Amino acid sequence: MKALITGATSGIGQKIAENLSRRGWELILSGRNRDVLAKMQRELNTHTEIIPAELSDKNEVMKVYEFCKGKSVDMLVNSAGYGIFGKFDETDLDDELDMINVNITALHILTKLFLRDFKRRNSGIILNVASSAGFLTGPLLSSYYASKNYVVRLSLAIAEELRRDRSKVSVTIFCPGPVDTNFNNRAGVSFSVKPITAEYAANYAVEKALDGKLIAIPTISMKASIFASRFAPNKMLSAITYHIQKKKTEGK
Repeated sequence: MKALITGATSGIGQKIAENLSRRGWELILSGRNRDVLAKMQRELNTHTEIIPAELSDKNEVMKVYEFCKGKSVDMLVNSAGYGIFGKFDETDLDDELDMINVNITALHILTKLFLRDFKRRNSGIILNVASSAGFLTGPLLSSYYASKNYVVRLSLAIAEELRRDRSKVSVTIFCPGPVDTNFNNRAGVSFSVKPITAEYAANYAVEKALDGKLIAIPTISMKASIFASRFAPNKMLSAITYHIQKKKTEGK
């Protein structure tokens, strides 16, 4: 079995790579940092190939897909992504567009191209790393939350199409709450609630993907929060999320 993992040089993506390697999977790893990719290639216990890429560039995304052609990839893990903190009118537009290209465009392209391949042979797993943010509106992380809403809704739609086609291809949407990764450092904030470890998140995501679970939410508290959010007015939810995100700036 073989998996392509984007965003493999840190955080959840890196831990998913380690987890799958322990399970005996061969890997193709993609990320921006060539040195980290090379180090992982040396240290992982299963056959590992690397393809450095900047996924904010559509041409680089296509390069990743072309690299994987003919290599019998069984699982696509779209883990690359990041967030930008701040009021929408104050955040940097170019940085924000790069984030949208990574979080949405790259995931969209790879999901479409690999899905076509998987459907032709009627097997394959797509694991899209989203977030609990994918079910909410996120003042102060507005574009990030919106991008994860895209991932959730796109993945749900694809899953229904696959169900109606009676396809054996599966889609899993991983929707954790806070995870102890470099995400907050990249966004320029700090945790306001206790996060789960990246190792726990990765193991949960892999287990649910291998089981064919559609939505994977790793903690009872986050499952309860997402369920409760269905019954709250949008303005109230936005206000609550604003205060949660605002607390992340304390001590910064």
